[in-house]
Amino acid sequence: MNSIADVIDALERAPTVVTPLVREVPETTLKRRPSPRKWSAHEHACHLAVVDKVFVDRLDNMLSHPETVITPYDPGTQDADDALMQMDLNVALAKYEEDRQHLVSRLRALSPEDWRRTAAHGEYSHYSVFIMFRHLALHDFFHAYRIEELLLKREWAAEWHASQRRG
Repeated sequence: MNSIADVIDALERAPTVVTPLVREVPETTLKRRPSPRKWSAHEHACHLAVVDKVFVDRLDNMLSHPETVITPYDPGTQDADDALMQMDLNVALAKYEEDRQHLVSRLRALSPEDWRRTAAHGEYSHYSVFIMFRHLALHDFFHAYRIEELLLKREWAAEWHASQRRG
């Protein structure tokens, strides 16, 4: 993804990948964590609904303040361990889809100069609006990949199939 159009396209398509993938996960494993402190499919999906606001806030700051400093966000250490688990998945997915439509519309209206705006970031050597939203697009697909890993987890699938035969 080396162009603004590619980034916007990926951001626009992400919910059409994530939501159907989440819907494939059996209810019995949706909130099941693969190990302590590792997220369930439910948590990965809900996280996507939460994180868009982080990026919109960063965008607002970068466009309005020339010397923006971005504080890294680490939900694993900054949020309660069960925060995402407590969210309503259907509400979260609807919010993700709606917020993403608004974000994509806003990004389409940015000027080339806006896309080049920079900020200092606590983790990265350099950071721009373009890098930030390419990062968000990659982030979406990273979580989609994690959801699919959980969906396809061999031992969980075997348990699910056995429960379907019993009941």
